[in-house]
Amino acid sequence: MFNERLEDAYFDAIPRPEGKSVIKTKWIFKNKKDESRLVIRNKATLVAVGYSQQEGIDYDETFAPVARIEAIRLFLAYAAHKDFTVYQMDVKTAFLNGILKEEVYVGQPPGFVSKQYPDDVYALDKALYGLKQAPRAWYHVLSQFLIESGFQKGSIDTTLFIKKKG
Repeated sequence: MFNERLEDAYFDAIPRPEGKSVIKTKWIFKNKKDESRLVIRNKATLVAVGYSQQEGIDYDETFAPVARIEAIRLFLAYAAHKDFTVYQMDVKTAFLNGILKEEVYVGQPPGFVSKQYPDDVYALDKALYGLKQAPRAWYHVLSQFLIESGFQKGSIDTTLFIKKKG
């Protein structure tokens, strides 16, 4: 995953900026197992240690809206009544696609500290798992994409997006 982030230019290595807080990172290791519980793949995910973030300094807003169950039920009942086609989606690594509005700096990941520049940090362009603002950043990117694709936010619940044909 770390190499994927490097290739996608999610962050830039820079000298540690004076007076800016730097969020630590850590690795989360998991074993992917098959049905017989044999390890088929090892996974490592780099995450920000978000609990060290300070509101007003490292982030401003974290709220990401969530659809109310009543709105979902009403929408599905109406769609079934009108024989509409309903689509649902899941976005792999969604939070990693959220574009950050704030300046966010993270330390070099354990095991990947530069010998030549050990005090450098990474200026993030996109969110990492663990950042307080990651859910909101992702919601902003997704809603902007849906609106640009011709969807409209629902009037009852703005987390439901509707696209009318014609």
